[in-house]
Amino acid sequence: MPTYNLKINGQDHAVDATAETPLLWALRDHLDLVGTKYGCGIGQCGACTVHVDGNATRSCQLQVSQLDGKSITTIEGLSNDGTHPVQQAWKAVDVPQCGYCQAGQIMTASAFLAKYPNPSEEDIKNAMQGNICRCAAYNRIQKAVAVAAEKMV
Repeated sequence: MPTYNLKINGQDHAVDATAETPLLWALRDHLDLVGTKYGCGIGQCGACTVHVDGNATRSCQLQVSQLDGKSITTIEGLSNDGTHPVQQAWKAVDVPQCGYCQAGQIMTASAFLAKYPNPSEEDIKNAMQGNICRCAAYNRIQKAVAVAAEKMV
């Protein structure tokens, strides 16, 4: 089995896996980074969202063989102590119910706000629409993204 060198959360990791192994399973099964969740396996729900070179990406759809030279950030690497403005806004607004989708929601929101620091309400709705929340906490999610945007300015 080949070894892939992945740069995750600022550290280099060697992963022995087949070329087709999804990043999601490399993170969870090989590196014990279990904050990234499995939701649908087809890139539609957003639970597995991570950053690849700063872009929100569905880790269930990205093979480890495609990641040479890429910088990957998981929810564990967003901040060491939960002080990223999006994480703080999530707490302040009390977003989660079951919490399953929250890592993917936070990763999508943080990548979006890094590129669009002063979004409109419509911008936020459009940016977050690809992430499914089975508890339907969409209003609180959108409010938290707006709160985070204010803190990031």
